Amino acid sequence: MRIAVIGAGHVGTALAEHLVAAGQHVVLANSRPPQTLQPLLDRLGPHARAATAEQAPRGADVVVLAIPFGRYDTLRPIDFAGTVVVDAMNYYPERDGPLPDLDEGTATSSELVQRHLPGARVVKAFNAIRAEHLRDYGRSGGAAQRYGIPVAGDDDRAKRVVLDLVELIGFEPVDAGPLAEGGRRFQPGTEVYLADLTDEQLHARVGVDT
Repeated sequence: MRIAVIGAGHVGTALAEHLVAAGQHVVLANSRPPQTLQPLLDRLGPHARAATAEQAPRGADVVVLAIPFGRYDTLRPIDFAGTVVVDAMNYYPERDGPLPDLDEGTATSSELVQRHLPGARVVKAFNAIRAEHLRDYGRSGGAAQRYGIPVAGDDDRAKRVVLDLVELIGFEPVDAGPLAEGGRRFQPGTEVYLADLTDEQLHARVGVDT
């Protein structure tokens, strides 16, 4: 699978490391020229390469957005048409500036991303765990107990792809339901955000039966 990760901060880097270790091909991009990512590419090995944020989604099976939420509207909708887009971003008003829809609770951040990228199949995931725990807490499929990662989305096939990716990198995927309702359950300020819950604990709080 070819996976583009836009954003090479702590979350994007942790995901890239896991995905490459799992045998996936990763294209990394950030706000700077691709050559600035060379030290990270040297560490990741031959299954990783760099591109610009405009180039990275081309031909990708999945695109992960791991940039500050306030920059989501700089992405070009045409680059993401038909693509599974994983929203790993969080809205922090002190950093991103006030947004009435989010401040008043009439929409979630992922809904705004979906509106901006109408042709994409947006799935919310990887936003409710600390970056260092995302990096360090994954376990193999045979582990008796794993940390859970919630996933929300409206497109069942796209969500299935992301649930499988969560499991691939050593965490237990927990289906939290649709993009709006489910995403609201694990955004900043909720009881499960950054809570480091096991799969059973997380499912009891946000999971839906499928």
